[in-house]
Amino acid sequence: MVITLKWIYKVKLDEMGGILKNKARLVARGYRQEEGIDFEESFAPVARLEAIRIFLAYAAQKNMVVYQMDVKTA
Repeated sequence: MVITLKWIYKVKLDEMGGILKNKARLVARGYRQEEGIDFEESFAPVARLEAIRIFLAYAAQKNMVVYQMDVKTA
C-alpha cells in the first residue's frame, strides 16, 4: 500500500486584500491507511538529545561540516 501525497497551496492576504505571501505544504492522505498495516505506528520528527550529541561528536571526529535549518510546518 502506498500513501499518496498532495500539495496544498494558500495565498495569505493583508488587510487591503493584497497578496502578502504564498504558502505551500505537502500533506499525506491519511484516509488511505489500512488498519493492521503499520496503523498503530507513528513517527515523531523529534530527535532525542543523546542522538544529537552522538551525531555531532561523530561529525566532529570526521571533520564534517554540519548545517542547521529550521522548517516551519504549521
